[in-house]
Amino acid sequence: MTGTPAPFTTDDYRARMERAARAAAEAGLAGLLVAPGPDLVWLTGYAPPAATERLTLLVLAAGRDPVLVVPTLEAPDAEKAAGAPALTLRDWTDGKDPYAMTAPLLDSAGRFGVSDNAWALHLLGLQKQLPGTSYVSLTEGLPMLRAVKDAAELDRLAAAGAAADATYEEILKVAFAGRRESDVAGDLADLLRRFGHEQVDFTVVGSGPNGANPHHEAGGRVIEHGDTVVLDFGGLKHGYGSDTSRTVHVGEPSAEEQRVHDVVRAAQEAACEAVRPGIACQDVDRVARACITEAGYGDRFIHRTGHGIGVTTHEPPYMIEGEEQPLVPGMCFSVEPGIYLPGRFGVRIEDIVTVTEDGGRRLNDTPREMAVVN
Repeated sequence: MTGTPAPFTTDDYRARMERAARAAAEAGLAGLLVAPGPDLVWLTGYAPPAATERLTLLVLAAGRDPVLVVPTLEAPDAEKAAGAPALTLRDWTDGKDPYAMTAPLLDSAGRFGVSDNAWALHLLGLQKQLPGTSYVSLTEGLPMLRAVKDAAELDRLAAAGAAADATYEEILKVAFAGRRESDVAGDLADLLRRFGHEQVDFTVVGSGPNGANPHHEAGGRVIEHGDTVVLDFGGLKHGYGSDTSRTVHVGEPSAEEQRVHDVVRAAQEAACEAVRPGIACQDVDRVARACITEAGYGDRFIHRTGHGIGVTTHEPPYMIEGEEQPLVPGMCFSVEPGIYLPGRFGVRIEDIVTVTEDGGRRLNDTPREMAVVN
């Protein structure tokens, strides 16, 4: 995909809301209650102007028209959302009880799926009005709601992946030795924006012993000649996520550093090759973990093999033991095994992979060998 993608249409959002309501019913739920956040944006195209204590809530139920409850002062913005023509807006004014207005939209004895980031204030307000209702988070009750992407979403994810790849290719040209981790992290953020990201979510730069912490926040450590450096970065482009990791070395690596990198690279390759419809998410994790365990580093692979990606950079499904959800064409997730040797160094290699009709396709294409930087 080149240029700016065509925006999602009212029909796109209508189809998503209908699909979500059907999925809720099939999961035994009376409906979905969606607060401001990524689920609301995905379902309606509406993002409130700012976090607010005022109730904003999308109510979805099979066989009923979608209703978006909004504060009156924010109704004009909600009306401009691309999905607004596919739903009914109900606004409430300050001084009124929004929960009393919302309660008639809900089954008084129903069990509802609630978006993960809903405020407890609002959920408790509804529960006070409807004590017979019960609630379950969407991650628990409907984890695959956004997991299967359509063609337009896959195009956006591919574009975000290509921008992350371009960022990696450029970061290899900058100086590492003698600069702080935070300096290189700033370069990564600038490059992601240069290549079209409107939001940078993370720029991990873990040099030397800091690389043994998978979520190390780039800090003031000065990168030295001889350091292994883990780079993990991503964000949103056209509203969809990128996330990639590569491990580089300042000067030539030692034999041990090269061996650890080779093990991780082989594990990542095997896990990507294993992706195909019908296998369980945990099988991807098992393949990567078996490679690393066989090489003697099993206890140093300390996180899941991957996570879903879409309108957020981390979302279901998760590639981890115990997740029996089968892979389905259109799912997108990271494959990112790693080895972490405390006090010494770490290695991680990560690509985003989408499930195709007969296998998997990587959305990152940069070399996975350990690059030598200056």
